[in-house]
Amino acid sequence: MRLLVGLGNPGAKYERTRHNLGFRIARLAAERLGVALDQTRWNAVLGTGRVRGEQIAIVLPQTFMNVSGESAGHAARFWKVDPGQVVVAHDDLDLALGRIQVKVGGGDGGHNGLKSLRQHLGPDFVRVRSGIGRPPQGWDPADFVLARFAAEEEAVVEEMVPVAAEAAAAALLEGTAAAMNRFNRRPKEAGGEKGEAQEKVDLAGGGTSGKPKR
Repeated sequence: MRLLVGLGNPGAKYERTRHNLGFRIARLAAERLGVALDQTRWNAVLGTGRVRGEQIAIVLPQTFMNVSGESAGHAARFWKVDPGQVVVAHDDLDLALGRIQVKVGGGDGGHNGLKSLRQHLGPDFVRVRSGIGRPPQGWDPADFVLARFAAEEEAVVEEMVPVAAEAAAAALLEGTAAAMNRFNRRPKEAGGEKGEAQEKVDLAGGGTSGKPKR
């Protein structure tokens, strides 16, 4: 079993916020991989399926962000999934808006969802980092991640999410090295940052207590 976890906060209030980027990526990956998110377990919405001969599960914790590792930890223990077979899609303040990076491990960077995952899984899970950029001067980072994208940002996000979903699927099914080689490219800087063309992979084949924190 291989596991994809999307990070976000539950409920319509947070649906299109920066901090729910992981949910958007994981949902699109599930759709393209043909995995229906039609189950509820461990305070999470999830789906399972077989893709390219691999059994996979996609999990969206419905706890708030700061305890999302509880659901992911339950799933990983139940299916006996090693941390290296867990792929986590999440927003990242330390990457420019629109940039995607696949990596293994690393610090949480103040991201409470990653902090919780490290507590329950250890540090060695695979991450699909999707950049949201730093907050403008005077913005508290916690307020920034819980706010919605500006219209011009949303246009960039609409292009980024499908590529991030492909990167998550590649990490899940082809391995971390293949996903890194294919998707870890820096955006061009010409008249503002624009993501360069990135190779696509063939995806065919088959609320609880707490406050949302960043």
